[in-house]
Amino acid sequence: MCLTAPACWLWPRRAKGCTEMARIDLDLAHAYRPKPQQDSDYALLPLKMSFENGGAYALLGPSGCGKTTMLNLMSGLLQPSQGTVLFDGQDVTRSTPQQRNIAQVFQFPVIYDTMTVAENLGFPLRNRKMPAEQIRKRVGEIAEMLDLSGQLNQRASGLAADAKQKISLGRGLVRSDVSAVLFDEPLTVIDPHLKWQLRRKLKQIHRELKLTLVYVTHDQVEALTFAQQVVVMTRGRAVQMGTAAQLFERPSHTFVGHFIGSPGMNFLPAHMGPQGLQVCGMALPLAAEQADLPHGDLKLGIRPEYVRCAASRFDGALAMQVQQVQDVGTHFIVTASLQEQVFKARLAMMAEPFAVGSTVWCQVLNDKSCFYRNEEIVA
Repeated sequence: MCLTAPACWLWPRRAKGCTEMARIDLDLAHAYRPKPQQDSDYALLPLKMSFENGGAYALLGPSGCGKTTMLNLMSGLLQPSQGTVLFDGQDVTRSTPQQRNIAQVFQFPVIYDTMTVAENLGFPLRNRKMPAEQIRKRVGEIAEMLDLSGQLNQRASGLAADAKQKISLGRGLVRSDVSAVLFDEPLTVIDPHLKWQLRRKLKQIHRELKLTLVYVTHDQVEALTFAQQVVVMTRGRAVQMGTAAQLFERPSHTFVGHFIGSPGMNFLPAHMGPQGLQVCGMALPLAAEQADLPHGDLKLGIRPEYVRCAASRFDGALAMQVQQVQDVGTHFIVTASLQEQVFKARLAMMAEPFAVGSTVWCQVLNDKSCFYRNEEIVA
């Protein structure tokens, strides 16, 4: 799998102040136990990824899927149990975060309470002996981006949690010569409304500073609204990389279809044989472009947004019983069932919604339908 992202890199051999994009290559696996024998022994299954110059991206998946492990392998906080990490073609597998020139922002703010906001923001620059006037200028730029200009002379100890996290973000962003800024669920402690504001700030900062931003989260809204490219992970495996539209329209793995979207993608058992396609044991006509489906057992997937429902039969539809109708203000979510299969449709507002217990014909087959075998897309 090839992932694209920008990288701004300063090798020690380069002139001071020189910045340069770089390629980051991962060819590795990681297990926290010795001599892994099976997939469940790995925190991160063998993978091969390349990060080119590009844009901000996110690692998205549930807790324990390997997101933070991958981030720590990239940063140098963790060394892979097998394989290599290359920055700009050079092996940095055993290099520290400092040698890799990485900045990292963690879930909980890491700041100095006895320092002022300005002193906290400037700390990474003072460590690198940057002239005081340059530090003042850079701190002012970052503070303005994060709406901290009015608090520069306040001590950090008296600030609210969101302001402290802004300082933590600012300390990660204040250096312009880093290879990447890595974020490990940085907005967890932030109020939901402030999360939205900070995501907008990060997008603005990315546009202005052209830094690589790698963002770990379990929240699909955070990932899809922040990143240009999203890597979806499950059980130590990266199953798809793409834009928000690509992940939504053509999930390459059933986990992506289930995890992305609210509600997630519907999946129904299907079988392709000499007589054509059967879904839930019922024959359905295939469009010409779908006629070459592989024979055998399949899963049919379709997003609730792409389902059409009617009170009478029509092509590509199956009869289902309405179990629930939710009015969410802008649309209805209809939950129906067929042979113990739960099916959801997102429908426009109707003057007379379907009644619970009634029969409704739900379209499961159209140009938005996807087919899967062994959880991976085949058509």
